[in-house]
Amino acid sequence: MKTLVIASGNPGKIHEFENLLRALPIDVRPQPEGLDVEETGSTFAANAQLKAKAVASLTGEWALADDSGLSVDALDGGPGVHSARYAASDPERIERLLKALNDCSQREAHFCAALCIAAPDGRVLLEVEGRCEGRITTVPRGDQGFGYDPIFEVNDTGRTFAEMALAEKKQHGHRGRAFNALEPKLRELLAKAQ
Repeated sequence: MKTLVIASGNPGKIHEFENLLRALPIDVRPQPEGLDVEETGSTFAANAQLKAKAVASLTGEWALADDSGLSVDALDGGPGVHSARYAASDPERIERLLKALNDCSQREAHFCAALCIAAPDGRVLLEVEGRCEGRITTVPRGDQGFGYDPIFEVNDTGRTFAEMALAEKKQHGHRGRAFNALEPKLRELLAKAQ
């Protein structure tokens, strides 16, 4: 069975990927503790590639990295690639974003997830992106998920990601959409690797 290391120190993200990858013939492992790859890319795809290559090289295994974030139209696409570093914690990030929008009526936003699988020799094996359109709520709603989930209402659902069960979030979410694009390609890659 092929090992795939998730290039993340975020327990919520690792759990989400474990669930998404459950049906595949792979052994999912978290990255080594204490590892922190500097995200210096100017796009989500560039950051995902940086992380996947670094973790694959360090562990000697295939590594799956994602870089994802929230882009808000009224904030010129911010926080964008700086979503995770927008403030020190999830509650502080949410508070800062809601304050930045304050009385703004233009609340359109989208989540983007870029996924990259790299090999230990530095080759990029797969790259895909997924996107989810929505809007920023005025107050947090729901207790599922992590990050900006409580303030991101998915278009045409009337619910935030934090109000959705994992299966529904997978169906609508940027990471789920990226994974749906990744899964058939990963199955082919695994078949060739045997």
